Amino acid sequence: MQGENTGDRKAGQNGMEEKRGGWSPSIFAVIVALWVIGFGYTFCMQQSHLNEVEEDRAVAITRLEEARARNAALKEERDGLNKPEYIEKVAREELGMTRHGEMPYIAAKKQ
Repeated sequence: MQGENTGDRKAGQNGMEEKRGGWSPSIFAVIVALWVIGFGYTFCMQQSHLNEVEEDRAVAITRLEEARARNAALKEERDGLNKPEYIEKVAREELGMTRHGEMPYIAAKKQ
């Protein structure tokens, strides 16, 4: 009888060990596949967002360089505003002024 109990006990333990695992390989594979798909989706979305940010950054850098160039030109013009040569040039070209004793010359319009 002892031999029979031992055999039954071993058979029962083997059955419990199979049930104890609980996770079949197919369920585990599905879970891993879903995790990989989720990771891949997240990675693609983040990469897409990073590409958009990089494009925005490139546009911002271009605008900054253009603004710096314009700023340098305006500073140069501002510095020239106080020079007598610049003031005379503007007075002659834009306001039509002449020096004392000069005769203004006005070209006739072509018809």
